Amino acid sequence: MASLDPQLAGVVEEIAREGIPPWHALSVESARRVEDEVFSGDDPPAVARVREFSIPGPEDPIPVRVYDDTDDPTAPTPTVVFYHGGGWVLGTLDSIDPVCREIARRGEVVVVSVDYRLAPEQPFPAPLDDAYAALEWVADNGASFGGDPDRLAVAGTSAGGNLAAATALRAREFDGPQIRAQALFYPITDRSFDTDSYAEHGDSRLLSAADMRWFWGQYLRSPVDAANPFASPLRADSLADLPSATVVTAGHDPLRDEGVAYAERLDADGVATTHLHYPSMAHGFLSLTADVDAADAAMDDAVGSLRRDLDID
Repeated sequence: MASLDPQLAGVVEEIAREGIPPWHALSVESARRVEDEVFSGDDPPAVARVREFSIPGPEDPIPVRVYDDTDDPTAPTPTVVFYHGGGWVLGTLDSIDPVCREIARRGEVVVVSVDYRLAPEQPFPAPLDDAYAALEWVADNGASFGGDPDRLAVAGTSAGGNLAAATALRAREFDGPQIRAQALFYPITDRSFDTDSYAEHGDSRLLSAADMRWFWGQYLRSPVDAANPFASPLRADSLADLPSATVVTAGHDPLRDEGVAYAERLDADGVATTHLHYPSMAHGFLSLTADVDAADAAMDDAVGSLRRDLDID
């Protein structure tokens, strides 16, 4: 097994020195506050245009933030509907802001970041309902801010990768918007804790097995929901006819094996799939491009794959 990247190990050591408790040891309110403080960048990459507004949702309006770094804001531009991570419990537009800026800047795409409802106040399927509603709205209205409805992607980190995968499944099942690509960054794909990666990295400071049990406990209404492929996409009977996929996994991530399994299932079911695996990285590493050289290079790899799937020259 590859050792943890030295620069990433330094970040983990800093977290340990600051005494940040694990997510599962905090109240929901405290965990949200800590997550926002830790992952909101002080000096995020500049992009040409950032707009924030709300769109109609299934129940309440959904806040979104739109990033566009292209030279011509009127030209139809491939558009990525992006869902933040945080175990369906944590995360804000601010906490994922640096990642969205990097994707918009490096990818020359419009990124629409979605502030979906969170559990436990709004458990499954409410976050997914918001994720899907945002996709439908962008498909219908994206041209108003320079988006190209013919080149749509869904993407997300961790729980956001779960929502992106589930949104793609839902669009296939219910004849929804045409999605050209999906980019799943260390996604949650199954409620299962018996993988090798959970055994090897279940005590990780960045994401532990106890954290994931807590997140799943907040998200699902009952254990029965775990069998629903819109909650656990790996349990879908078939992944055929889904959009081209980029799946990013990390060697030191308890979610590694379910991400690998999802990439392998996609490929076996005939979906054009690029699996990018980084043995020396850990969960959440794409949020650390400013501090970890290997994460910066991996962001280039991931965005490059997404660009190819969206037919960007």
